[in-house]
Amino acid sequence: MVVLGLSGCTTTDPYTGEQRPTKTTQGALIGAAGGAVLGNITGRRDRTKRAMIGAGVGALAGAAVGNYMDRQEAELRRGLQGTGVEVDRQGDHLVLNMPSSITFDVNRDEIRPEFYRALNSVADVLRRYEQTAVEIAGHTDSTGTVDHNVRLSQRRADSVARYLEAQGISRVRMDTIGLGPHRPIADNSTTQGRAMNRRVEMTLIPLT
Repeated sequence: MVVLGLSGCTTTDPYTGEQRPTKTTQGALIGAAGGAVLGNITGRRDRTKRAMIGAGVGALAGAAVGNYMDRQEAELRRGLQGTGVEVDRQGDHLVLNMPSSITFDVNRDEIRPEFYRALNSVADVLRRYEQTAVEIAGHTDSTGTVDHNVRLSQRRADSVARYLEAQGISRVRMDTIGLGPHRPIADNSTTQGRAMNRRVEMTLIPLT
């Protein structure tokens, strides 16, 4: 009953016009399994940052981080307006939620042409903000086996990374991970919820 009640708690994204669950709803639906996944992600992010420093990218000073991410956020919001991609600010991180409606066909890992405009806009910003690490996470709904979904989500994340690399973004800055069905943002028992869970999330992280 609680899940059914929360599934109706949505808000309208001011930049895309899309309906999405409130953060309260998202938190209630993610579940306890996310703890181990988050621990793994934290370690991977640290490794990416070390690789960037090893490649000669200078870290940002603490006082400069907020302004750096503010400017990057503003440019992303302008460039992604009307593409269907959400820009969500989480502290000093920016999370780009790229829904299945524009990213990949069902059970495929080839980027759809509708996705090019959004990825080109992201690449354009990333080229100017070289002190940003990029985490690309693929997500699926819970239909099918966990193993298949994890592998599919990894291939999709890798496809996005290859496209960005072709646009001039150094592979050193990027990490990809396939999370399969393990981090849902909506209820997998509904058609709408499953569609929302089939997504790619790109997290932009300042190098500090």
